[in-house]
Amino acid sequence: MNTFQYQVVGIDGDYAHLKRIDQESTELKLVARALLPPEITEGTRLLYEWMQYSILE
Repeated sequence: MNTFQYQVVGIDGDYAHLKRIDQESTELKLVARALLPPEITEGTRLLYEWMQYSILE
């Protein structure tokens, strides 16, 4: 299973804009906030693995 690292670059209502930080990418991924940990804010770093997002310490 692949793992990816993202950073929350913006929150827009029920959605968050994520930027991949484990490789060079300028594309943003739009993800429903219901799929993300509830305590995220702009700048939060996330780990995606096993089809779940968790906060990177």
